[in-house]
Amino acid sequence: MALTGELFIAAKRVKRDGPGFKAIAAATGQEIEPSFSNATTEDLEAACAAAQAAFLPYSNLPREQRAAFLEAIASEIEALGDALVERAMQESGLPQARLTGERGRTAGQLRLFAKELRLGDYLRVRIDHAIPDRAPLPKPDLRLRMVPLGPVAVFGASNFPLAFSVAGGDTAAALAAGCPVVVKGHSAHPGTSEMVAGAILKAAEQTGMPEGVFSLVNGIGNEIGGALVSDPRIKAVGFTGSRGGGLALMKLAQARPVPIPVYAEMSSVNPVFLLPAALASRAEALGKAYVASVTMGAGQFCTNPGLVLAIEGPDLERFLETASEAMTGSAGATMLTPGIHKAYESGVAKLASAPALKLLAQGQEPTGPTCGRGALFTMTGADFIADPSHAEEVFGASSLLVRCADVEEMLKVVGLLEGQLTTTLHLDDADTEIAQRLVPVLEHLVGRILCNGWPTGVEVTDAIVHGGPFPSTSDGRSTSVGTLAIDRFVRPVSYQDLPEALLPAELREDTTTPRRVDGKPTV
Repeated sequence: MALTGELFIAAKRVKRDGPGFKAIAAATGQEIEPSFSNATTEDLEAACAAAQAAFLPYSNLPREQRAAFLEAIASEIEALGDALVERAMQESGLPQARLTGERGRTAGQLRLFAKELRLGDYLRVRIDHAIPDRAPLPKPDLRLRMVPLGPVAVFGASNFPLAFSVAGGDTAAALAAGCPVVVKGHSAHPGTSEMVAGAILKAAEQTGMPEGVFSLVNGIGNEIGGALVSDPRIKAVGFTGSRGGGLALMKLAQARPVPIPVYAEMSSVNPVFLLPAALASRAEALGKAYVASVTMGAGQFCTNPGLVLAIEGPDLERFLETASEAMTGSAGATMLTPGIHKAYESGVAKLASAPALKLLAQGQEPTGPTCGRGALFTMTGADFIADPSHAEEVFGASSLLVRCADVEEMLKVVGLLEGQLTTTLHLDDADTEIAQRLVPVLEHLVGRILCNGWPTGVEVTDAIVHGGPFPSTSDGRSTSVGTLAIDRFVRPVSYQDLPEALLPAELREDTTTPRRVDGKPTV
């Protein structure tokens, strides 16, 4: 399809005169045609007004119709074929196989939310019947369900141009909840965003959705994004990006006359624990797998293993020898943008200059202007305890291993860590006692605990949590992946003594929605 550089304001495509912007090819730094429009404040006003106008009609549609809309979006994205993957490759520098898989994940999670809508479990229906003759006071009839918040602002992520962008998890969850969405497209992949936005609008037209159910605005700089979060019609925000960006949005949202929630995924180093028996039995295999995980996708995953903890000894030396050899032989990879590459180089240089840290190995010399070179550092547990700031995320293929004197020192290090998305335990049966001490601590630190695996990669299921305590996310009670992600965009409403005719369909006596009746689960 031919790209036009237009904005998507409700059901209309809008082209703006004046200076626009172009995508930058990640691998070469060269501009890619066409020029894309910068949204104006008038465009933003129109998008938010349309979303507000669409809210009641859209949220009151039968769940089956919203489910059909989500499935239609998935089908239209798939219908874009290879052209979508090719454009995303140009803009992001990510390989074809990775983006093909990401396209499948994007369509899959849309269909997963359609399934959740049909089930209706997310509504958490509760019915407590009246007891008129209860003494000393009658008990009223009470019924509860979840209702959508209102229009949602979604910010596209740089590192997932499909799965965390225009039709990604935040958009899918908000649309499933019954919330219209205004997306602020990421300036690194505007062509990919335009193609996906076109698929969403085509699906909306096919399924008869209200015109303002979706809009896409673009803009260089922070002005449009800030204005979007500050608009009084926006009721929640979904964001994946840097800690600085997330904190800025949170500050804007809290400064509003009516504050709103910002669900921001921001920063995580995803600590990995190499427990003694596991290290003794497979140090070399762990060393190779570790470097493969660190360098995957140039390290540009929010679940990249940026911190490893292990206990000093000959088995750790075997691990480090293998990991250093693997890192030295690892090829660099194109990073998403020149800005991300520059920040990564700066972060690695900062670590290399720290007196307490030792640079063990680096990957092969870069082969392009935005090629990221892997780096492996180490330090002692005592030095980490003296200055835990070294655990700050460096977004890219860099990782720090902390050499602990013993289990007690390892636990002290854990006590200094910030909130994380994931943690991983590599263990054998003989490590169970140590693991039993770690797990109760770690479950208050992270959103997902893995065993004998690597954190890169997120399975989209009902049981997944992709979130964690601050600063990994702004709200550790939520997830941005899986069907529980819908909870971010709904709130509970209780109905007391309403006549049947006024009750929502899910709360009437003949409802087939999963529910709890008088304290007992019922289907």
